[in-house]
Amino acid sequence: MSDQFLFATEVFFNGLMAGVLYALVALGFVLIYKASGIFNYAQGVMALFAAMTLVGIMQGQVPFSHIINAVFGTEVHHFGWHVPALLAILLTVGVMVIFAWLVQRIVMRHLVGQEPIILFMATIGLAYFLEGFSDLMWGSEIKKLDVGLPQGGSFWIEDMTAGLGTDNFYGFFIDQLDIVATVIAAFLVAGLVLFAQYTKQGRAMRAVADDHQAALSVGISLNFIWVLVWSVAGFVALVAGIVWGTKSGVQFSLSLIALKALPVLMLGGFTSIPGAIVGGLIIGVGEKMFEFAIGPMVGGATENWFAYVLALLFLVFRPQGLFGDHRKGLTQNKTGVPRCDGQGDAAWKPRSLRTAH
Repeated sequence: MSDQFLFATEVFFNGLMAGVLYALVALGFVLIYKASGIFNYAQGVMALFAAMTLVGIMQGQVPFSHIINAVFGTEVHHFGWHVPALLAILLTVGVMVIFAWLVQRIVMRHLVGQEPIILFMATIGLAYFLEGFSDLMWGSEIKKLDVGLPQGGSFWIEDMTAGLGTDNFYGFFIDQLDIVATVIAAFLVAGLVLFAQYTKQGRAMRAVADDHQAALSVGISLNFIWVLVWSVAGFVALVAGIVWGTKSGVQFSLSLIALKALPVLMLGGFTSIPGAIVGGLIIGVGEKMFEFAIGPMVGGATENWFAYVLALLFLVFRPQGLFGDHRKGLTQNKTGVPRCDGQGDAAWKPRSLRTAH
């Protein structure tokens, strides 16, 4: 095989791995949007906060040490112990559950039935608050995150592929961290799909997404569902924060990865968990292959804008995305509550609670 073809194949596989990382971030957006109809602008900052909390717990860092030292004139920064990675991850999950409960208690419970734009603005405020809170709690320094995930190129893959080309081809360079992230994402997506489709809580989440008031009328606890979905989104943010933090360090630019998730959502659809994965893979492969094939002709740096141009094309020709949710046959009654044509107002139930025949 020619070296050029092998180089293109290597770029293709690295694009797949990059797409998985994009999809991990997009999953959190999809979860909250499916359950509440909210586009959570704070998802990227949640990944930052989760990663910073994990590093702080692992290193035994004293929370709010900058404020404590400024007020009391001390020099306290660490407790003097280190926490194992697995225990630190479990403690961080607990912190994200507490965060989810606080979001529901302080913010979301007061916004039931409000317009989507109001909910969206609330998440913007939450994002800026959480970013400042993370700075106060853990400091603004770049932190190294090491939970034991392998990094660097896979020598086994390089050795296996080195003989495919000429002497100028040394084998495929594929980061072991990307491979691990792919496996994690596969299990995460499978678990989320099974949870949403086959558990009582998952069906309740989908019912709340259909209509808040109708879900309340059939006995679903909206408070519990919102705590649940923000907790799951917080766990997904933690996974994304671990992978991205291990790859490039825990820093405040980590919150900007949410911007990369937007094209992924526009391609895959805001309501589809598999769509987030497919959209991430398309974006990852597309931007890498476009940079490889077209980049040298236009001066390079096409990875910065390729995803957004592709998303713009989808918005023009297929705005619902590849896996977007079509809600045909749904109309409004006089009170503004959706109903199915021909069934009458009283017969309407959230789609997720209807019995399949």
